[in-house]
Amino acid sequence: MNPSDLEQNAGGSAQRKIIHIDMDAFYASVEQRDNPDLRGRPVAVGGSEQRGVVAAASYEARKFGVRSAMPSVTAKRLCPDLIFVKPRFEIYKAISRQIREIFAEHTLIIEPLSLDEAYLDVTENLQGIPLARDVALRIRDKIKAETGLNASAGISYNKFLAKLASDHRKPNGQYVISPEMGPSFVEALPVGKFHGIGPATSAKMNGLGIFTGMDIRNQTLEFMNANLGKSGAFYYWISRGVDDRPVRANRIRKSIGAENTFSADLTTFDVMAAELRPLIDKVWRHCESTGNRGRTVTLKIKFFDFEIITRSRSVPTVVSSRDDLESLAVALLQADMPFPKSVRLLGVSMSSLQTQGNDEAVPQLDLPI
Repeated sequence: MNPSDLEQNAGGSAQRKIIHIDMDAFYASVEQRDNPDLRGRPVAVGGSEQRGVVAAASYEARKFGVRSAMPSVTAKRLCPDLIFVKPRFEIYKAISRQIREIFAEHTLIIEPLSLDEAYLDVTENLQGIPLARDVALRIRDKIKAETGLNASAGISYNKFLAKLASDHRKPNGQYVISPEMGPSFVEALPVGKFHGIGPATSAKMNGLGIFTGMDIRNQTLEFMNANLGKSGAFYYWISRGVDDRPVRANRIRKSIGAENTFSADLTTFDVMAAELRPLIDKVWRHCESTGNRGRTVTLKIKFFDFEIITRSRSVPTVVSSRDDLESLAVALLQADMPFPKSVRLLGVSMSSLQTQGNDEAVPQLDLPI
């Protein structure tokens, strides 16, 4: 494959050159970097207690099936030698900013997705490097030199394929999907591997007889819209290797939230309402620091058996005070009481955000909650 295939499409017009950078097992790799005793051993970042959750797992742990968001007790059962390390988010954020500075040496069009991954549009990169694959190599080399950490990269002509490509050579690798390769690369891919298609949507597609990218491609646009709603058209086009979404340099966060898993299950309204207050404080502190206000408040409840429900309420104007936020959240809680089961986790979030007195978008990268 010739990397210059990214340069032009069949009609001769310029193609976008997009890189997706994804740090390899970021949190766990930082811990292994900083503590030599952890290197080569299965590591989970998160709480080891009975009700803890894995935030990240090293590749050594992943071989045993340990993954992020898994209950710690399950992870320990899968990997008895698993070593739990408490997260150090301030360290991770500092390294993330360091990596972001390396990105900015090559392009100003950077769309952070989280602390450890981002899209970069390098169609016209700042160093004038002709091939996007060479930009990715330089970025990865510099990340390794300055942080001691490995990054993987995917390079393609759109965001969807760049994301797929970065997963294709993990860890510590990179892969190019050219315009000629795009449709065929997607056609054999199981729908569950599509970025943006979760277990519920994957199961729904399977129920419709759709198992691969080719199966989607064989459907009409009308069929996809009728059965999968507003996302149907997106799936229809990405199955053909088409994704026109731009890399957004100022990606506005759509919601802000905080949640907490409790050491003991909660059963009474008064105790739950009291536990909501520090979460509301966190959300409101972020609103104050960014100038963001929202119109929709959502309450998240996870029961002892891991069933999750959410309840939301939207108001005509933005929530303008912490007390108003608390009133809405507590009202959502009270409306469903008493719950049929004890509660393991509560969360509060605010969406339909608007920036008050500040026209600059707030990047998701540095969200402190």
